[in-house]
Amino acid sequence: MNIFRILGDVSHLLAIIILLVKIHRSKSCAGISGKSQILFALVFTTRYLDLFTTFISLYNTVMKVIFLICAYITVYMIYVKFRKTFDSENDSFRLEFLLVPVTGLSFLENHSFTPLEILWTFSIYLESVAILPQLFMISKTGEAETITTHYLFFLGLYRALYIANWVWRYHTEKFYDQIAVVSGVVQTIFYCDFFYLYVTKVLKGKKLSLPMPV
Repeated sequence: MNIFRILGDVSHLLAIIILLVKIHRSKSCAGISGKSQILFALVFTTRYLDLFTTFISLYNTVMKVIFLICAYITVYMIYVKFRKTFDSENDSFRLEFLLVPVTGLSFLENHSFTPLEILWTFSIYLESVAILPQLFMISKTGEAETITTHYLFFLGLYRALYIANWVWRYHTEKFYDQIAVVSGVVQTIFYCDFFYLYVTKVLKGKKLSLPMPV
């Protein structure tokens, strides 16, 4: 395991912790897309089914369990504990626009046509677009709270660090997973505009605002 993988995992975990702390302290999930969080919970569930079949390392197992628990806690807080603060009107992205093509692609393009492999591939493809409901929600409302932008920044940083991890592994191990790399690059592209706005606005103390969708 290299430093980019470790930093990527830390960044991913930090993003989730920031989101949970934000919701817990404010007792509100305003500005948070419940649909994105459902997709992330689905990503972890379908990807980590190998917890029951394969042991890689203690680190790997612990991180998978933590991500699963945090994902479902987040969904619970949004849709149950603080459901009265959930902005369902603006969280209106239609999930079938993501789930249908991702499901079809996972059956067509995978490493092997087995249930676990198809579900793993599904999780990789889905993760690359799971943030879209959140970005759509921000564009629809026109702005985002600073703490929410910090969450998105570390989530995007996690993907960028994983690209560095893949580059490192290619040069040191000759390892290359086309499905994971292409999906990761696509996901990082979605964050490009956000990264620019984060650096030029949020880090200067300004509130992040995005143009309203047409």
